[in-house]
Amino acid sequence: MDIKTASALRRLRLVSAPEAVSFLLLLVCSVLKRTTDFNAVPVMGAIHGVLFILYVVFWLDAWNRTRWDVKRAALYFALSVLPAGGFFAERKLKQEAEDAVSAVIAARARKESATEGAGA
Repeated sequence: MDIKTASALRRLRLVSAPEAVSFLLLLVCSVLKRTTDFNAVPVMGAIHGVLFILYVVFWLDAWNRTRWDVKRAALYFALSVLPAGGFFAERKLKQEAEDAVSAVIAARARKESATEGAGA
């Protein structure tokens, strides 16, 4: 995994939890709007809208760079439209990034051992 791919995954991961929080807060604000005089829906709607657009842009970038299959890309998109899905996406993206880093480290170690073995 190159640095641009790792950065794309990190950006998507970093926006997924705030997007989920904003979605949940928007739902709470919607209920409060209907049951009280409190109306924060325009503000929370705008915040959630910006975060959702960022999520989609970062999702497209990550999909392009990681070459996910359609099933995995669809999963990450579906998680963005579920109220708490961003939390699950963040957890899965963190695990995916850790697995990718481990694979890179293992590949470098194999390469170094092969180089040392050939030089001996």
